[in-house]
Amino acid sequence: MMEASGAPTEVLLQRPWLPVSISCCQLLAKSWFGETAYHVLLTDMHCVWEERMDSAGIQKRAQELNRRLRAPVKAFFSHLCEVVQPCLTGSDGRPDGQALVSLTRQEDGNISMKLKSELAGLPFYWEFHCTPAPITVVCVQLVRPLLAMSHLLQRQVEQLAGLLARKDAEIQDYRENGATLSRERLQTDVFVEQAFREDFMSKTLPLLRSEQQDALGFNADLQQLYAAIVAHGNAGTRKRKLSEERPVEEDQPPAEEPDLTSSLGGSVSGEAGEDREDAAGAKMADRPKQSLPVTSEPAERTSNKPKKKKVGLFR
Repeated sequence: MMEASGAPTEVLLQRPWLPVSISCCQLLAKSWFGETAYHVLLTDMHCVWEERMDSAGIQKRAQELNRRLRAPVKAFFSHLCEVVQPCLTGSDGRPDGQALVSLTRQEDGNISMKLKSELAGLPFYWEFHCTPAPITVVCVQLVRPLLAMSHLLQRQVEQLAGLLARKDAEIQDYRENGATLSRERLQTDVFVEQAFREDFMSKTLPLLRSEQQDALGFNADLQQLYAAIVAHGNAGTRKRKLSEERPVEEDQPPAEEPDLTSSLGGSVSGEAGEDREDAAGAKMADRPKQSLPVTSEPAERTSNKPKKKKVGLFR
């Protein structure tokens, strides 16, 4: 199933976005390569492109680009992975020094990444035809994790601001009790959160506008944060799926309990009505025949009525 439809969402989601440079184009990339299938995502923060290929599609494209190639997919797919994965992970080392990778933006909005290498002494060609990804893919793979990262970092800033305020209060208490610094250069000003934010924004925003490359890429810390948030989200998704599946299996008897309770409640009320009917019937029977025992009529009625109730409960 995985090979036919590409990487599952959870598997590709766990891969971090890595800064890459292909044909002088600065991009973020994430990719998954299976045994005979792959899924590639590329973005320049203006658009997100993707391509998913299964074994049959890879075989067809390989024969179109390499007329003399007659080998099955498994025979050359490992070579394709070795050549292209360093380009999609930002790695400097390339297993094949003769491999060439180029990227072209097309007029229809797609991008084409062409690869030329050598396989078994013969030229081997491959092309990635990436088209704009659906909005759902963009939201799952990029927007939601980035929003979660932003929220988490904001909470971290708030906690650090609170910690600094407590530290200032602690230092002020030391000063009021006669403590002094042995080195004046260690003295700091009282932390004012609003003033710090304004100063930070005024100094940092110009740097972001001038350094587009650094603003695009994920450093190691951000990649680790991304992976942690995705792992936490996947764990929550699995728990929700289990909680949705368990009621179907385990809560089925409780789901029938209301029906059984209502049925039993109806039986109890019915039996109470029967007792009243039995008493009335006993009185009617006692009028013509005073010698007959009163318990004979209820005995007959109890032998008939419960049978109907049993049939209704277990039918």
